[in-house]
Amino acid sequence: MTDSLPATLPLPTPNAESRAFWDACADGRLTFARCTACGSVQFPPQKSCTACGGVTGEASEASGQGTVFTYTINHRAPGPAFAARAPYVIALVDLAEGPRLMMNVINCAPEDVTIGMTVRITFEQRGEMALPQAEPV
Repeated sequence: MTDSLPATLPLPTPNAESRAFWDACADGRLTFARCTACGSVQFPPQKSCTACGGVTGEASEASGQGTVFTYTINHRAPGPAFAARAPYVIALVDLAEGPRLMMNVINCAPEDVTIGMTVRITFEQRGEMALPQAEPV
């Protein structure tokens, strides 16, 4: 029985459309795509624009600055892998360039997180992958 072993945190499963995004995260860069036809920001990465149906262009690098749009404090872990982290913050963060991403707010007490809080993007290493997280500026 392996109940005494620490549970590993889940990892995203990159696909053909998201591979470049996850590779950039592993390099400490947060990227998004912009439509070549209408300029609309596309996140998560995809081949065609959700606004006009055009083809999305090359990845653009985000500044790493954003604000908390909304958040929740999760007091009850969804499984053993997250039990040691509870309570933790899950937030929707608006990047300066426009896309809104869901991520954890780290490096501060959950009760100190506020709507409108300015954050910067950092990365949490999980094996060979790095996941974007937000921390207060």
